[in-house]
Amino acid sequence: MASYSGDKDAYLKRLRRIEGQIRGLQRMVEEDKYCIDILTQVSAATKALQSFSLELLDEHLSTCVVDAARTGGREAEVKVREASDAIARLVKS
Repeated sequence: MASYSGDKDAYLKRLRRIEGQIRGLQRMVEEDKYCIDILTQVSAATKALQSFSLELLDEHLSTCVVDAARTGGREAEVKVREASDAIARLVKS
């Protein structure tokens, strides 16, 4: 079971809001809105996705990684490596 399952509805609600922001960007381009206005909205959508991903990462660290660390062994190594790789991808984006 995914660590975020208890908050699944909240996560989906946030993603739907972000999806709405992206649809708004599409409309802005279709309507030939001013570039700076579009870029402002791109920044807002980017920040919303970053915030979402950081919250999901925090959830993963506090549940999956902590549980694996308690168990120890290979599973702990795998979970820490996965988390480290995810952090590296987020930092690069």
